[in-house]
Amino acid sequence: MLCAGTAAELASALKPRFGRVSVVDAIRVGGGCISTTLQVRLQGGPPVFLKLAPPEPPGGALLKAEADSLAVLGKAGEVRVPEVLAAGTGWLALEWLEPGPPGPQAWERLGAGLARLHRQGSKASGFGWPTDNFIGSLPQANGPPPDWACFWRARRLEPQLVRARDAGLLRRSEALAFTPLLDRLPTLRAAGGFEGPALLHGDLWGGNVHLLADGEPAIIDPACYHGHREVDLAMAALFGGFGRGFYQAYDHEWPLERAGLEERRAAYQLYYLLVHVNLFGRGYLPGTMDALARALG
Repeated sequence: MLCAGTAAELASALKPRFGRVSVVDAIRVGGGCISTTLQVRLQGGPPVFLKLAPPEPPGGALLKAEADSLAVLGKAGEVRVPEVLAAGTGWLALEWLEPGPPGPQAWERLGAGLARLHRQGSKASGFGWPTDNFIGSLPQANGPPPDWACFWRARRLEPQLVRARDAGLLRRSEALAFTPLLDRLPTLRAAGGFEGPALLHGDLWGGNVHLLADGEPAIIDPACYHGHREVDLAMAALFGGFGRGFYQAYDHEWPLERAGLEERRAAYQLYYLLVHVNLFGRGYLPGTMDALARALG
């Protein structure tokens, strides 16, 4: 599972942190639908969570972008993330976070922590991110826009629409159905403009919440950028899995703007639904068109 060369490179890279270590074994674990994921047991050190880059593109660039996002979230310190321990040729070593059942206040802590994390974006100069990154295995452009509405149109919805149309996953009539929404984005996105940028996880679905043996929550697999805070909440609501206390605690920490909330949520969910169409096919199209109808009110 782990070749001798990678094992030796990993042990060498971990030496500044743990001293002299050696790889005992590597066991495949869940948590990676794109990358191979392993628990690596060490002689002389704690277990490590290791991701191996997929052989096809984007390969190692995917892990580099993840490491950059984790470093930013870790520095913010509001929600726990695995620490980046080392990186090498086609691999990323992270702190092993032992899983367990949620504690009695885990979802509340996550909701309040996410609200505080989002407020960290107020330090940003604008929307976007210093570099492009990925959503799943698809490229995610983050160049700075004139405003939030332009960002959501040009950096999020349109690239996915073009990809789906070119791949034959959206018929011409289906693609044209998005035109009224694209034209209305400045109105729908008004809340994002006046609230300003938030530091987003960027891919906050239930599978990217990792509940720990100590009962606390952590978040994993980020695709960070600065955007409207409701994007993370829209993704969290899309596929379920978040306890009710999560939303209540978030709203207590930073109340949401209620006017137009449902339309904005649907418009933000459209990005992730289109990503699923592009990754997994037209089976996600009915849900996508339903979200489009909700976004248009």
